[in-house]
Amino acid sequence: MTTTASQEEFLRAFHAEHPAVTAEAFGRGRAPDGRSSYEILSDRVAGSTRVLDLGCGDGLVLELLARAGVRRLAGLDLSARSLAWARRRPGLAGAALVEGRAQQLPFADGSFDACVSHMALMLMSEIDHVAAETARVLSPGGLLACVLGGGAVGEEAYELFVRLLRRTIAEAPAAQRIPPLGDRRTRHREGLDEILGPAGFAPVEWETVPIDLSGPVGQVWAALSGLYDLGPLDAERVDRLREAFSTEVRHLTAPDGRVPCAFTVHVATARLCDAGGTRPGG
Repeated sequence: MTTTASQEEFLRAFHAEHPAVTAEAFGRGRAPDGRSSYEILSDRVAGSTRVLDLGCGDGLVLELLARAGVRRLAGLDLSARSLAWARRRPGLAGAALVEGRAQQLPFADGSFDACVSHMALMLMSEIDHVAAETARVLSPGGLLACVLGGGAVGEEAYELFVRLLRRTIAEAPAAQRIPPLGDRRTRHREGLDEILGPAGFAPVEWETVPIDLSGPVGQVWAALSGLYDLGPLDAERVDRLREAFSTEVRHLTAPDGRVPCAFTVHVATARLCDAGGTRPGG
């Protein structure tokens, strides 16, 4: 089996079991201005009328866009189960929700004036094909906006959890480890420019935003345990990880029972150059 096939098989299987995992884990997280990362992404394409969501999952971003009045919405995802959940959202009754791969988009040239992706672009293999296909379905001057995973913020619960998780994975047999996912160039601005530039996009605008997930220990665990890495672990290892986390996080817990937990996301936007190779208005 090729690397790409094994990656996509893992993602399909994981989301068949956890169809709304990302929204459930991170939907309540808030930036300093009070918005969720989903709301930040939706706001980045304000004013657009035709929007495609790559890796749309259970449709949370699309629902926000529908509420904002976007007239034509489409979502693409590998997971049939996640798409079934998206179709339950009343605001998406008229959206085109398609099972498929971002490397081969089933849409005509210039179909959209914006494309969004929440915590999904960084998971995709053959990312240069994804960039080329995204450019193809965008109209000249179209906007690509993505939320990408960042890292821990200080000595808080997220960093503690990642440290314990890495130890657990190191002790697990190879069969209980996830395949490598995505292209590491998507994790930093220069790498994303390297991917998007050849496809015809202008230089990336990049912002790093802290997202607060603080709350009672059970609530924090529920969010963090949605990470892909836990998927292949056997129940006993997951139980031990939860127990270790609950024990070691006590020194961080406030008197009111609140556990400080934060991580960062990167919000990246890039506009497709017009036919002359320049940004509209440039």
